[in-house]
Amino acid sequence: MDDLSPDQKRLVTLMVGYQKGNMDDFAVLYAELEQPLRRYLWTFVRDTATVDDLLQTTFLQVHRARHTYTPPRPVRPWLYAITRHTALMHLRSRRRRKEYLADEDLPEVPVPPEVERLGDRLMVRKLLLELPRSDREILTLHHLMGLSFAEVASVVGISAGAAKVRAHRAIRSLRERLASEGAER
Repeated sequence: MDDLSPDQKRLVTLMVGYQKGNMDDFAVLYAELEQPLRRYLWTFVRDTATVDDLLQTTFLQVHRARHTYTPPRPVRPWLYAITRHTALMHLRSRRRRKEYLADEDLPEVPVPPEVERLGDRLMVRKLLLELPRSDREILTLHHLMGLSFAEVASVVGISAGAAKVRAHRAIRSLRERLASEGAER
């Protein structure tokens, strides 16, 4: 646990307390992680009511799976993995029901700060939406949510090296697309 940041250590302590039945520890965990998880879910579905439902489902899954958390692993990647699974299951079930979103209902993808300075904000958002969902997800988790590449890898089920490579390729693709968009104007 010595290699964890003070924030990570505190979350581990809260999670262990929650595993032991301390609901005050759960309340603190929820208060700290609700907004970041809400923003992460927003990248999957751009509907406040659906995000609220998915957040509730996520924490229900956390409650059911709390015994599977093993300290001193960082809590955030474990929780983001559950959140990701919840969102993907929702999207799969919606696809089976043949629901379609109008263009104006598509999720607004946050722009990573590193990418934002590459071009105008609307253009970057448009180009981000054109990236494969897996690339957008990695950029969101690393650049916006602040997870390390090792944590991102844990969330999406790939190696840290693969997460770095995907992020690098996604940024390079955005740069190339921005350059070509600028040349066309």
